[in-house]
Amino acid sequence: MKAGILGTGHYVPERVLTNKDMEEIVETSDEWIRTRTGIEERRIAGDHEKTSDMAYKAAEEALKEAGITGDQLDLILVATVTPDQSFPTVSCKLQEYLGATKAAAMDVSAACAGFMYAMITAKQFIESGDYQHILIVGAEKLSKITDWTDRNTCVLFGDGAGAAVLGPVSEGKGILSFELGADGKGGKHLSQDGDFIFMNGREVFKFAVRQMPESAVHVVEKAGYAKADVDYLIPHQANIRIVEAARQRLDIAEDRVAININKYGNTSAASIPIALSEAAKNGKIKNDDLVVLVGFGGGLTWGAVALRWGK
Repeated sequence: MKAGILGTGHYVPERVLTNKDMEEIVETSDEWIRTRTGIEERRIAGDHEKTSDMAYKAAEEALKEAGITGDQLDLILVATVTPDQSFPTVSCKLQEYLGATKAAAMDVSAACAGFMYAMITAKQFIESGDYQHILIVGAEKLSKITDWTDRNTCVLFGDGAGAAVLGPVSEGKGILSFELGADGKGGKHLSQDGDFIFMNGREVFKFAVRQMPESAVHVVEKAGYAKADVDYLIPHQANIRIVEAARQRLDIAEDRVAININKYGNTSAASIPIALSEAAKNGKIKNDDLVVLVGFGGGLTWGAVALRWGK
């Protein structure tokens, strides 16, 4: 029995903060941001909009698409580095909101790779036969830990949430292989320093352009396929140049790569599930497609999954 994706959902806040708006906040320019990152705008949550609120909206959509209700969930996993508070967790709040009275609940903290860690955790529970339906959510309100006076970081991040319901799928479908990793020695390059995000951009970029393409290739080979067999790539939306490095390493056409960094910026753990949900709903991913998800984040952490799309 393999674990696969039964439904997806996503949510982004209404407020749009453009690069032109950023020019009014810090010393920067639209051209500088676009050419170095690929970002044109990002979404910012309202003052009273919590991480759990965004997670709930994405989760509702995923459950509806999967055709199940909250009381059918066995486990809720929320990947986030911006919980509403230390405890109760976002996952416990989500359990209440969804009426998921049977579900266990816990948050997963692996920064931008968090959704991959949550997905593989869910896989183990499903394939062991212990659980049937698991909700995984990546949700972030990065705007609350962004230093809006630091022009090197404040232009990068946005808010949002993406979700997926995992459960048993038919033979040949579902998660085929995965890779999870961490390098704690590199944690100093991407961290929360006091109240705000700190990033050594040069070191993180060097790490990402090496690790993300490597992990993508590894999971394809581990699943017994060649790069040419990959139908669609969903990379973490951190920087368009990092995405391009992964695309080139897999030798995959541009129209077979999910790119929404221009609209949302880097939404950390929400990045991959938002892109996944959009691609699925826009018909970019089709039944039986070989799909690769890959991301990296603070920790330093990374994760990749190869899966055969379909129920």
